[in-house]
Amino acid sequence: MTAKSMMKSTPPSLSAKKPVKTQCYNPATGQKLVEYPVNSINDVNEAVRRAKTVQQQWAGISLKKRISHMRKIRAYITENLDTLAEQISSDNGKTVTDALLTELVSATMAVSYYCNNAANFLEDRKLSPGNVLFVNKRSRIIRVPFGVVGIISPWNYPFAIPFSEIIMALLAGNCVVYKAASETQLVGHALKKCIEEAELPEGVFNYINIPGSIAGDAFLEAGIDKLFFTGSVPIGKYLMRKAAETLTPVSLELGGNDPAIVFDDADLIRAATGITWAGFQNCGQSCGGVERVYVHKSVYSEFLSILKREIESLRIGIGTAFDTDIGSMTTERQMKTVQEHISDALKKGASIFVQSFVDPKLKGFFLPCTVLTDVNHDMIVMREETFGPVIGVMPYETIEEAIEYANDSRLGLTASLWSKNAKRAITIARKIKAGAITINDHLVSHGMAETPWGGFKESGIGRTHGDIGFAEMTEPVVVMNDVMPLVKKNFWWHPFSKTVYNGGKGVVYLLYGKNLFKRLTGMFYLMKAFPRTFLANK
Repeated sequence: MTAKSMMKSTPPSLSAKKPVKTQCYNPATGQKLVEYPVNSINDVNEAVRRAKTVQQQWAGISLKKRISHMRKIRAYITENLDTLAEQISSDNGKTVTDALLTELVSATMAVSYYCNNAANFLEDRKLSPGNVLFVNKRSRIIRVPFGVVGIISPWNYPFAIPFSEIIMALLAGNCVVYKAASETQLVGHALKKCIEEAELPEGVFNYINIPGSIAGDAFLEAGIDKLFFTGSVPIGKYLMRKAAETLTPVSLELGGNDPAIVFDDADLIRAATGITWAGFQNCGQSCGGVERVYVHKSVYSEFLSILKREIESLRIGIGTAFDTDIGSMTTERQMKTVQEHISDALKKGASIFVQSFVDPKLKGFFLPCTVLTDVNHDMIVMREETFGPVIGVMPYETIEEAIEYANDSRLGLTASLWSKNAKRAITIARKIKAGAITINDHLVSHGMAETPWGGFKESGIGRTHGDIGFAEMTEPVVVMNDVMPLVKKNFWWHPFSKTVYNGGKGVVYLLYGKNLFKRLTGMFYLMKAFPRTFLANK
């Protein structure tokens, strides 16, 4: 079967007369897996309307009850790990081990984390008085759900990325309208089945299969209250402009071109094996994976030698086999993008240092894991998100130079520092412009529910995961209560007079006057104005 005939199907126009379906193929074999009907714009409108109708009811039930619903989801995943891992592998192309470890294990942990911490995240927070003169004004921050949250997710982690957002949104009292990537509808429907096991009230969770090219417009025009989007920078920018028309808040995660810095004192075996995993697992289709590596010149040759050994040992094949390390890419289009980036680098002077072996008998979207040397920042592969099994490796002389290289990108999602000196690495981490920085590891923080995920610059806006990500599912409201008895009015209310004016000055003089006389004057002014607080007609 040709690559073209195996390309993931994109639904035709929704105006077509015949029923429209999304066809799912295994990108590693070309086998047709399943097909699903495509929803209409009217379906999106109806889903949002239905969600808005039941949202107050859902938010009104106890948090304990909402948590009990979520734990049913974890139980279902736990009992169906093998089936779910195989579905993810078949639909996306990644290995079943990748599917299990990076998508399902992290999902079960996420349910536990958010269920265990939701009460703390949603608890009212009392505010200490900011000034002694306002000690009678008692304030607290309460968190309220946005209402209906729209989630548009990508195909590279089709289960894990939307899963945490859905769980957080539901626990916070929101209803959800969720659109899975057209390329991985099998996984989308598998996730839908997981959520349905929670036995939620009708309308609380709504699944939509609609082409990505119109999904954002449809969601925003239907009146969702917040949009979570994970995808490309251009689409993210478009959605932000579109959302500005109604001031709909957005959370955007838009990818990365993520650096790893290997220090002169690094454990080179750990660095090389860790960078191999973070750069090539999921066939390099990780927005937070390693794409460019900067190695101190004193250990550059030794690092490359170890890296070469690691790359040559990788086994590329059908992802459903347990002895496969790297599976297939998910789409033909992305495979061609990777090839174009490599071609650009080679034309500009880069060299292929090492590639893993790919059996020519494999018919899917398979590419060798490739390490490029002699690279520079004039090459696309070092400046843009390649999103494939390619990394470029450059030497550096000083740590200042490495920092400059790492920050020389319009993207800033993740970065990693490899060193035995943790204190030094943490100091350097403060100078890296990225939203998630790991020391002697990379990418793993996305699977840790407690660590916020999001980037600097064009990598996006907002955060998911952790307490910060959970807060993105709610809006803060300040509630202030005056506890002083017998009060009729604040002294600064109407009608105004010279006494009221002087009372205002008295506040400043009393608190900040430069000498005792000024402060006593302030007290006199304030005490003269303050009694009107208890008089209705003054």
